Amino acid sequence: MTNLTFKQLRYLEALARHGHFGRAAEACGISQPALSMQIKALEEDLGAELFERNRRQIRLTSFGEEIAQRGKDILRALDELEGYARASRSGLVAKLRIGVIPTVAPYLLPSLIGDLTRLHGGLDLHVRETLTPKLVQELNEGRLDMAIVALPVSEPSLTEIALFTESFVLVRPREDEGKPAPNREALREMRLLLLEEGHCFRDQALSFCNTKPRTVQSRDLLDASSLSTLVQMVDAGLGVTLIPEMAVAVETRSASVSVVRFGQPEPSRTIGMVWRKTSPLARQLLEISDMVRQSAGVLRQTHDASSSGSYPVNSGTVTAS
Repeated sequence: MTNLTFKQLRYLEALARHGHFGRAAEACGISQPALSMQIKALEEDLGAELFERNRRQIRLTSFGEEIAQRGKDILRALDELEGYARASRSGLVAKLRIGVIPTVAPYLLPSLIGDLTRLHGGLDLHVRETLTPKLVQELNEGRLDMAIVALPVSEPSLTEIALFTESFVLVRPREDEGKPAPNREALREMRLLLLEEGHCFRDQALSFCNTKPRTVQSRDLLDASSLSTLVQMVDAGLGVTLIPEMAVAVETRSASVSVVRFGQPEPSRTIGMVWRKTSPLARQLLEISDMVRQSAGVLRQTHDASSSGSYPVNSGTVTAS
């Protein structure tokens, strides 16, 4: 098996992940014929077929599944070797692959990227925005160095570091300005607009309302793929929604809506960083976690200043922390 290469293993991993020669070739940055040729050469070198092929789809054979898994382990070990080399250099890592959930990325990343590039000018930064399960998968496969997510993730292979806690606020039509904030029971009777299934923020909102997903599905509610869409739906009079406090300044500036804080106990979430326990970049990532925390603090101060530091809640006001 002297002709086996790391490049072939990466092509195998991409094809197994995408299940399509064209998409896998695009992800690898090569032509489809070149990818097909490399996979065929790998099969000939191994002496067995890795994929079942038909007109509509391709799928791994049982032998291919075993080879693909072993190939992942090899590639992850290779990435960690490269990580050790990066970590041994002076200063921060030369390359950093960050994953961020969609309900954090648009609000935190501008400040964080600015801080990282300003302090470490030569940093090669790669950012991936997707849902938590996908981020965890890509962390475990060695395709990300760290991720910013809502905690807990409770993944045994990952280190979790809490960064900050933020409240959720209620966004409702402008005509409701000045009305008392609803309690949980009243909120359950409203037309609550939610992110689509798969977003952890959806589950957190339902948990605060003490509402089972099955109950929500049985009601004629509308789901969205972004917080921006939810706020615009509120502006259109379709219902009310919850958004994290860090999103208020961005998402409500072009919408005619009212924002109100809930009474105590307020719904909230904890945002944190996660990375592989075996990561050679652990020391540097711990330092980066402090930078993320500082960036979030600056974001919060900016938001407090722009919103005069408070939202109405019931009959009084609560200063945003």
